[in-house]
Amino acid sequence: MKYEDVELVDNKELHNFEFVVDGYRSFIDYVIKYELVYLIHTEVAPELEGKGVASAMVTKTLEYLEAQGRQIVPRCSYVLSYLERHPEWKRLVAHH
Repeated sequence: MKYEDVELVDNKELHNFEFVVDGYRSFIDYVIKYELVYLIHTEVAPELEGKGVASAMVTKTLEYLEAQGRQIVPRCSYVLSYLERHPEWKRLVAHH
């Protein structure tokens, strides 16, 4: 399944990036501290597990943050494993 047309929503009130596929909500929780975006938890709706939703959601999140000139601090195990599989995105990881 392709997710290019699914919009990533920055829900600032809930501090997460939302990704709704087929009516099911998945998200990445974040905290902004000292201008850095800490990605702390990724959760995919059970109905969507194993369908590539988490990977597409992380990709869109990183594209969104890069367009804003933001750096990330990955604290989520899924985001860390994604970065291992896609080392080109390590350019967004803050070195502090």
